[in-house]
Amino acid sequence: MTHVLILEDDKASMEALGKILTEYSEEICVHAASSYPEAKELLDGDIRFGLFLLDVNLGGENREDIGGILFAREIREKFCYTFTPVVMVTSVGAMEMQAYRELHCYQYIMKPFRPEQVIEVVRKVLDRDKQEEPPSVVVKRDGVNYQVRCEEIRYIEAVHRGIRLHMKGETWDVPYVTLKQILLKVPGEMFLQCHRIFAVNRREVEYYDTVNRIVKLKDCADVIEIGVTYKAEIGRIVSGKLG
Repeated sequence: MTHVLILEDDKASMEALGKILTEYSEEICVHAASSYPEAKELLDGDIRFGLFLLDVNLGGENREDIGGILFAREIREKFCYTFTPVVMVTSVGAMEMQAYRELHCYQYIMKPFRPEQVIEVVRKVLDRDKQEEPPSVVVKRDGVNYQVRCEEIRYIEAVHRGIRLHMKGETWDVPYVTLKQILLKVPGEMFLQCHRIFAVNRREVEYYDTVNRIVKLKDCADVIEIGVTYKAEIGRIVSGKLG
């Protein structure tokens, strides 16, 4: 199920968009807001949205209003929506350029919109969601959000005031994120914590040495320690009784 948030102050346009979406697919659940505060309340709720359709102008006849763009900024400030498709709905052509440059919008729809135009945009989003992409994690580095493919990470190390991603070919320091927090964002079946400051990518492990308490990684000279409290669990993995 894909949850879609529509922000549109014109009732007729909102109902038309909602009707187009729900008639196109039973896998779409529409959530509508007619104002910035209503949309903000939905955004801060428990629903995880897969698409946003935002009217640029929420001020009726006031063409100076850019409430939709302000809300798009609010969306992009949330870590989990860094790459979620945002589609602007506008009758003012100059507006879409600002949205594209500043907010990395997926596409825009010009008013008066045509049903086939809306369906084409939604179809692309749904197809995008269905594609099986390698797992990835979003991290902030030097003030910029990056999407890192998990398969590129050999192991993760907790460092002072952050973590260090040891990847194939380079190392990234990511501040203000704990090892515990990053492990909640990566696939649990892919990464294994073996020490209070280390977690390894299981696919990169050559072997576990529980006697000397180290993990040997493929094509990597780094020594990853196995903590005393993690030794028993690693032992069960080695014996094939776990993982």
